[in-house]
Amino acid sequence: MDQIHSSTITVSIFTVTSKSAVLRWSKYEGALSYRVTASLRNSQVPVVFASFGQNTIMGSVNSLNPNTAYTFRVEALDSHMNMLTDATMDGSTAPDVPTIVMASSKESQSITVEFTAVSGAISYILRAETSDGSFFSEISVPSSPGTVTNLQPYTDYTLSVMSVNSAGRSQPSISVEAKTVLPAPQFNTSSPSNSSILVKWEPVNHAVLYSLSIIKDGSYSQTRLNTTKTQVLFTDLEAGTKYCIKGNALSPENIPGDDFTICQFTLPSAPQSIELVVTSTPDAGIVVSWDPTQGAEQYVALSLTGLNCSSSSNSCVLIPLSCGETNSVTVIAINKAGNSVPSYPVQIISFPCPPQPIWVEELVPGNCSVKWGSVPHAEYYTTFIKSDDGIEGMCNSTELYCQFHCNCGYSYIMSVFAHNQAGPSPRGPLVNHTTLPCCPEHSTVSAASWETLLIEWSPVRGADLYETRAVDANEVILCNDTAPMCALSDLTCNTRYSVVVIPCNDVSGCNLTCSPQTHETAPCTPEITSVSQINMSSSSVLVSWTSDNTAANYTVSVIGLVGDMHACHTNGTSCLVSSLPCGSEYEVSATASTSAGESMPSYTIPLETAPCCPDNLTVSQVTQAMTNVTWSPANGAQTYIASLSSPRGHAQCHTMETGCVMGCITCGTNYTVSLEAISHTGHKAECTYHGFSASQCCPSGIRLYRGTNNTLIVRWRSSSVLTKYTAEVTGSVKTHACSPEPGSYTCTVSEIVCGQVYSVVVAPLNPDGTKVQFCNSRLYSVTCVGSSVGMVLYQGKR
Repeated sequence: MDQIHSSTITVSIFTVTSKSAVLRWSKYEGALSYRVTASLRNSQVPVVFASFGQNTIMGSVNSLNPNTAYTFRVEALDSHMNMLTDATMDGSTAPDVPTIVMASSKESQSITVEFTAVSGAISYILRAETSDGSFFSEISVPSSPGTVTNLQPYTDYTLSVMSVNSAGRSQPSISVEAKTVLPAPQFNTSSPSNSSILVKWEPVNHAVLYSLSIIKDGSYSQTRLNTTKTQVLFTDLEAGTKYCIKGNALSPENIPGDDFTICQFTLPSAPQSIELVVTSTPDAGIVVSWDPTQGAEQYVALSLTGLNCSSSSNSCVLIPLSCGETNSVTVIAINKAGNSVPSYPVQIISFPCPPQPIWVEELVPGNCSVKWGSVPHAEYYTTFIKSDDGIEGMCNSTELYCQFHCNCGYSYIMSVFAHNQAGPSPRGPLVNHTTLPCCPEHSTVSAASWETLLIEWSPVRGADLYETRAVDANEVILCNDTAPMCALSDLTCNTRYSVVVIPCNDVSGCNLTCSPQTHETAPCTPEITSVSQINMSSSSVLVSWTSDNTAANYTVSVIGLVGDMHACHTNGTSCLVSSLPCGSEYEVSATASTSAGESMPSYTIPLETAPCCPDNLTVSQVTQAMTNVTWSPANGAQTYIASLSSPRGHAQCHTMETGCVMGCITCGTNYTVSLEAISHTGHKAECTYHGFSASQCCPSGIRLYRGTNNTLIVRWRSSSVLTKYTAEVTGSVKTHACSPEPGSYTCTVSEIVCGQVYSVVVAPLNPDGTKVQFCNSRLYSVTCVGSSVGMVLYQGKR
């Protein structure tokens, strides 16, 4: 809305029409009335005017020309009609009012209005309303004709038009009445058969007749019909063909309503020339093929067993196909109208099922038969046989078995296929058959020990395990091993065994047809009953034993701890071993031997020969009544008993050493010397040596006297008149000695120096002239008388 402000009054144009203008102004203090004038633009001469009271602030001027520019003036007047103040503003009127030429409805929701053009109009407003006021609508349009939309079907509307420019809009034109047409019937179509289409619709209110036409797609020929019903069946149509149906409803005024067009296919014809082929690749199934059908978009093949497949071409595959089936297949064609009737069923028999069960019989080694159960619909059978060395075989048969040669120690894989005109059966179960392993050849039996046989053989085909048996009258010894050798232990000695190697595997078991060998074990161990030493001087030993084997040869071994060995041989039950050294320890055992081998040694019997006598024995006299006896070590001796014997007495010592001291010896007596060497087990050796003569007794009553000329006289007593003695007088400088003849007991020594202490020893002489060393010495002090020997004083024994 345009406004002009003055210092005294404000004027604005409120609204305009084609021939009037409404102005608004502000109230002016002191004004008793207002005058409004309109003059053409750029003219001072008013063409119209209007007066208003002092309380009016809005008023209109009329009788204006349409689409004309004016200057509007508002004057405030006093009581004498004098102008107190005024204000002006420029404006224009709206264009002239248009005239409706015609209003008509072509569609049920719109009415088209034709009207005259008005100068100066830049657009037009169409107004539609109902008589009851429930609907009112204004729509701007640029020119004639204009269409009012969003109307209700078959409804009366009052229509008017107004022109519009920048100033505003004109008054509405003279109104006219118009009614919308009927809505289109909403068709639903279907194809009950491949030669008909059924059209249905809901009744249209106020319709008295329906008009329909049908035309085939691509054709220019159409069929028309009118009906008062709400459904029509078009017949004698082509199968699988697209038809379009167009129709409308007619009002009681015979005015056609909206058109509605729908297109519908007729059902396709049933497929013809159905062919069935069994296939196995990539999956087992039935390949179904047919001739194409007019208008079909899709095909579905159905089997009696519930399988189906679909295709947009002329074939598909029914999978999965089970073996041994008798099947019936039909095909239907499908398009947008639905499904055709099924084709005539076609019968087919599928490939046979795999034979089962399958088993292998080997009644005679080397002749095998594969057998199987009967299969429905099978015409013949094929058996494939493959051995583990890669060789393959095949046989065809109309019977339920197939024979083939099978070698020992081989594994065979077999499969059986059944055949008919549809093809072979699927692969059935694979049957493994392993023949018995072959019997070992070139087996050897040898004695590994006294109670063990070692059996060796070459490996044989098909054997996973070897069972070796040794059988006698009382027992069976078994040995199981995977290696081509076996040791049978804990056998009975001196026994004949039947030995056989039985090859086995986990599948076929053991081959019990292999030939045995006979082998005798070594003789039993002799049992030594006695070991006795019968000759001490030669150390001979007699060994006796018991044994049940009279055909065996026996060896007695006498083995020393230092490695020396003595033996004797016999076929009896005793044997003499001689020339055993003294002082030795041995282990005695006996063995028996035959052609089967050697027995275990008997339990060893310990043997100890008498100790050796010492090679050297020495008796030395330590004192007049005591001797020292020593001897060399004796082999085998642990203790010794040395004895000195004489009619006057007996002396003995028992020691572990190689010498001892014996007292109670009588001087001047001959003794017999003997020695017993005793081992740690008590064995004794009696040893005799040369006799021993004790030294003569030391003299008694020894006295020392002063002689003449610086001499000393030595005297003693003795019971032996045959013993020769020697006297030794030893001073600090010199030893003086004298030795009288046997039977004389006095001796003089010269060149004695007085004033010294002398040691005097009188001792008998041995037969070899040596002095007896154990006689006591006496000390004497020799005084001086001047330079000569004075008194002799005894000081005691030393």
